[in-house]
Amino acid sequence: MITTATITTLPLKHAFGISRGVKTSAEVVRVQISDGSALGLGEAVPYARYGDSSDKALSQIAKLPNDFSRHDLTELLPAGSARNAVDAALLDLESKVAGQPAWKVLGLAEPQPVEMCYTISLQQTEKMIAEAQQCADLPVLKVKLGGQDDQAAILGIAEAAPDSKIIVDVNEGWNIDTLKGMIPYLVQAGVELLEQPIPAAQDNQLALLDCPIPLCADEGISPGMEIRDVCPSYSFVNLKLDKSGGLTHALEQLNQARDLGLGVMVGCMVGSSLAMAPGFLLAQQADYVDLDGFLHIAQDTAPALRFESGLLSAPEGLWG
Repeated sequence: MITTATITTLPLKHAFGISRGVKTSAEVVRVQISDGSALGLGEAVPYARYGDSSDKALSQIAKLPNDFSRHDLTELLPAGSARNAVDAALLDLESKVAGQPAWKVLGLAEPQPVEMCYTISLQQTEKMIAEAQQCADLPVLKVKLGGQDDQAAILGIAEAAPDSKIIVDVNEGWNIDTLKGMIPYLVQAGVELLEQPIPAAQDNQLALLDCPIPLCADEGISPGMEIRDVCPSYSFVNLKLDKSGGLTHALEQLNQARDLGLGVMVGCMVGSSLAMAPGFLLAQQADYVDLDGFLHIAQDTAPALRFESGLLSAPEGLWG
């Protein structure tokens, strides 16, 4: 097999903010694997939060042997973006060689359109509320908080989009006291899921928290971490392929989460439809789907995922 990996920078339509900072572009790693007759494609986004980077991913991929399978990857590469991109490219190649879609290769049911969150990034409160008003016809909004005006932002968004379900994602941006103070406003706004409100290193503080809103772990699941080791105060986990190290392992993690009685969100980093497409298969079994990263880039890959009337679907020929 011939494996090539490159780094591509994707400009965003608008600045995308979370509690840790603002980005105007996304740097992705793209992998191509050829067996001489077919070409498999994969894309992943290095997660700087865990020390991953594009250069590190390329270095890891360059050390792969000439001949290996998708099922060898857990031994060859650590969980992270490099393994995710290679896993996706291998599965795409496998499906093309077999003449079958990836869902058949994996023994899954044929994928159907799924309800998806649309993310309102952290920015000036007035802009967040205006964006919510523009998206008020969508079924689920995911709101990034962790700024200076969170109370006004969430109450304003709830008023601007009264018919939308609301998820709040803080990306570790609060401390436990701020979280306690925000709970009444989150309840007032009708928030139905709260994602990673405090730093993962402080997750043990959630044990004594009286919060009627279910909590979802995101940064509290680091690459290579077992689902059973997630803080027991969380009743949902956010599975991202760039942390799981690819769809192959993420499917196993989803089964582990279900065995533990945990709800599942399938999430993403900001990237193109090529990066989101494998997650679309995982999303078929999720409670919440947050794969809107492709909607925030200025120029997507073609063919692209479709997002219409709040539903995410994938065209033939995108991947797998």
